[in-house]
Amino acid sequence: MINTNKISKLGNPNITVFKLAGMFFILCLLFSLHRYYTFYASFDQGIFNQVFWNNLHGRFFQSSLSSCLSTNVVHGGEVPTVYYHRLGQHFTPALLLWLPIYALFPSPATLSVLKVIFITTAGLVLYLLARQYLQPSLAVFITASFYAANAVIGPTLSNFHDISQIPLFIFTLLLAMEKRWWWLFWLMAILVLAVREDAGIGLFGVGVYMVLSKRFPRAGIGVCLLSFGYVLILTNLIMPLFSKDISQRFMLERFGQYTQGKEASTLEILWGMIANPLRLLIELVTPVDKTIRYLLGQWLPLAFVPAAAPASWMIAGFPLLQILLSRGESVLAITIRYALTVVPGLFYGAILWWSRSQQKFTPSFRRLWLGCICLSLFFSVASNPHRTFYFLIPDSVKPWVHVSLIRQWQHVSKMGPLLAKIPEDASVSATTYIAPHLSSRREILRLPALELRNDAKQVIKVDYAIADLWQLQKYQPAFKSDRHLLRDLTNLIDRVSSNREYGIIDFQDGVILLQKDANSDTQATAAWLQFRQLELKL
Repeated sequence: MINTNKISKLGNPNITVFKLAGMFFILCLLFSLHRYYTFYASFDQGIFNQVFWNNLHGRFFQSSLSSCLSTNVVHGGEVPTVYYHRLGQHFTPALLLWLPIYALFPSPATLSVLKVIFITTAGLVLYLLARQYLQPSLAVFITASFYAANAVIGPTLSNFHDISQIPLFIFTLLLAMEKRWWWLFWLMAILVLAVREDAGIGLFGVGVYMVLSKRFPRAGIGVCLLSFGYVLILTNLIMPLFSKDISQRFMLERFGQYTQGKEASTLEILWGMIANPLRLLIELVTPVDKTIRYLLGQWLPLAFVPAAAPASWMIAGFPLLQILLSRGESVLAITIRYALTVVPGLFYGAILWWSRSQQKFTPSFRRLWLGCICLSLFFSVASNPHRTFYFLIPDSVKPWVHVSLIRQWQHVSKMGPLLAKIPEDASVSATTYIAPHLSSRREILRLPALELRNDAKQVIKVDYAIADLWQLQKYQPAFKSDRHLLRDLTNLIDRVSSNREYGIIDFQDGVILLQKDANSDTQATAAWLQFRQLELKL
């Protein structure tokens, strides 16, 4: 047996865990709010805020911003609608749990606070879960690994997202299973399913573990049937009632390689995988280098223990399969929200592995583990997730792209007066990083879109348009998408201002504000033309 008093210099483990949680909460909250208030929170933050705002006003899960991403708009060329139901894209009723909090503090920043609270609390529940099996010092290391994981820090510093609820719900579900609190277990199972339509994949992994471990086989079968049936019924029968996005966009974007049609249901995708095992195997392991890096990144904060933990593979294997079998440039990025779905299974499996191997928690291994934790923290910061540390880490070295903290706050100070000129009830179209700050309204789009269908079913032009061209100008030398958008917006501004459809009413530090049917301000127009000539190199 290990003399825990000798090897542990952590003091009171409960206090240590609360200190870890406190540091994680304070730092992540500070950087998340700083990211929002310096206009680096992007489009998804605006979508979720508008969904919450519409929920608060009784228009449940409607969003004109989300409509901009619908298959009717993206593929069909239709005009975005204010009454579009986002439940056709992602079925997220669990968001209603937090509506009372949002009602008290109705702001996009509230969502950033909620997200950090979810993840921080999940770490505390993980500690309680680890204590069911492990000595205090080991449980502290498990918790420290969670707070240092790149797959945790990255999604925590991103925009608000529904998956941020997953670790809290699943860790609570697993703790309830260990305690035999079955009322809480089934409540958490329902909440996990309510997070979004594919959350049942992770819950299915829990059921598989319960069966294969022979601990709770009957309950495990129930979990598997519940989660699998829920996903199939929801994606094939319920979500299509709201829109055709699940079959005509999301299934094809992520899993279109398994079908030949122009639309596909989840059942058709599953059959396509089964019918083409060679394609399945190729997608599972390719690209080989990125797949290996992704797995190593997930295992690193736990000193690679999950790689040898059967329970980690049982539970985390299914959401991991979903990621590895998907296509897309960002699918194997460990800092985006999808990486968070793998985390609960990895950590629970590591707990069970250590419960049978506590004799291996030697001083030398503890030093190795601590080194892995520090390395994970380094990678988490060095990767500059979601440009959170834009003022510390350049986005590009060649060509050099970097915005200093002082310069960005100077830019922010110029934007405030322009935003104040837009009435709260006015319709508006804004660029990606401005959209969240204006999303507490019924009618809002992302530029270059200017038309939407209002509640009267009429197609209208928005009252205002605002674009941060300075931000695009700074990043366009290194990023092709920013360069193309800058060119498109410049052409749009020239066209709508020259035909007097919109007037340029203000221009400050590369941010332009236009109003429909308004006369252009002489000074603002002159400032825009000067900026266009001297700063824009398209």
